[in-house]
Amino acid sequence: MKIEAAQRQLVSLALAVAFAAAVLPSAGQGETPAAAPEPGTGTETPVVVFAAASLKTALDAVAAAWKINTGKTASIAYASSGTLAKQIEQGAPADIFISADLQWMETLEKAKLIRAGTRRRLLGNKLVLIEPSDADTKLEIVKGFDLAAATGDGKIAVCALDLGTGGIYAKEALESLGIFASVEPKLAQVDTIRNALSLVSRGEAKFGIVFATDAKADPKVKVVGTFPASSHSPIVYPIALVEASVNPDAALFMSYLTSQAATKIFTGQGFEMLPK
Repeated sequence: MKIEAAQRQLVSLALAVAFAAAVLPSAGQGETPAAAPEPGTGTETPVVVFAAASLKTALDAVAAAWKINTGKTASIAYASSGTLAKQIEQGAPADIFISADLQWMETLEKAKLIRAGTRRRLLGNKLVLIEPSDADTKLEIVKGFDLAAATGDGKIAVCALDLGTGGIYAKEALESLGIFASVEPKLAQVDTIRNALSLVSRGEAKFGIVFATDAKADPKVKVVGTFPASSHSPIVYPIALVEASVNPDAALFMSYLTSQAATKIFTGQGFEMLPK
């Protein structure tokens, strides 16, 4: 699909921008090494964060608050957790990884690409069924509910089932409720959960399966219902420093994510702050 190709290009561009921010010198330095900047001047190397796409609205706001408070900057690349994990495996210059599930973090930890002792749980979320805000579907999300019939000739936007974390949760929920086989032909799989959200927001999909926080970020969609927590694995966002990171500000930004200011932003967006 042309839409999917364009979305993949956008993800690649976002990753390239983050990589460039981490490795390229500032304009005007030429070949002469610059003097070490004073702390808090905002000229330090940005902290490069690889984060699940569902974090974008809240994490952008947290990074902006951190810059105001400290003068330091964070360069954030958003994509599916699987895509980001694979980039880190290939040597991408990330300082921090925030996954939308435990599996991809464990994959990197087993490969010794995560710094020992820095991994912890950060946030929790819920899985919801959404539709365009001008629709008015009545559905109760219970075992065997007829989502396929409600979809009709339309599509159900989801993150890629084999790579995107949101898609993994969606498949678990649909299988647990006994309706995966009936709705599978109607699934429009895209590279990130935010792109699934966009398809619904633009009216290009009848329904979408996204996180509750994504639905809250877009006024052009509304929640039809919430999938039972028992129908899928707990939605946990783990965070850790990447082993190859040499940026001293990375640990500071990671700590800031549980500050009072950051907590207010995350909970305001609908996330649950989890104990370490």
